[in-house]
Amino acid sequence: MSKPTTKEIQAALLDAAQQARENSYSPYSHFKVGAAVFTRQGHIFTGTNIENASYGLTVCAERNATFAAVGAGEKDIVALALVTQKLPGAKVNSPCGACRQVLAEFMPPNAPIYMAVLEGKKRTVVTKKLKDLIPLAFNLS
Repeated sequence: MSKPTTKEIQAALLDAAQQARENSYSPYSHFKVGAAVFTRQGHIFTGTNIENASYGLTVCAERNATFAAVGAGEKDIVALALVTQKLPGAKVNSPCGACRQVLAEFMPPNAPIYMAVLEGKKRTVVTKKLKDLIPLAFNLS
């Protein structure tokens, strides 16, 4: 993708996250999550939630996508998309606190977070900036 527009990045990330969601290993919660990050170098990395019978060992989709990018040597993430199913009473679902803190390590505060829920084939998206999701992020700088 060379010099994509924001709408093109958003669509590509949401599509990649939705596809990654299909690989979810969620036999305990039955809550499939997919995530995709876009790096400054122009690459997309995906992740899905992977649960474990020892619940503390479960890893969220957002962290798996972030760690895939970092593991490939790309530590400058400029956008993230998250795709989940609809929960009763929620318009969208946002990253958990642990994921927010990890994202704060590799994303600038103004980076967009595209949060989407699926209802059948309909995808509802809400966009927030990382700084709105974790206004007082812990950092060493």
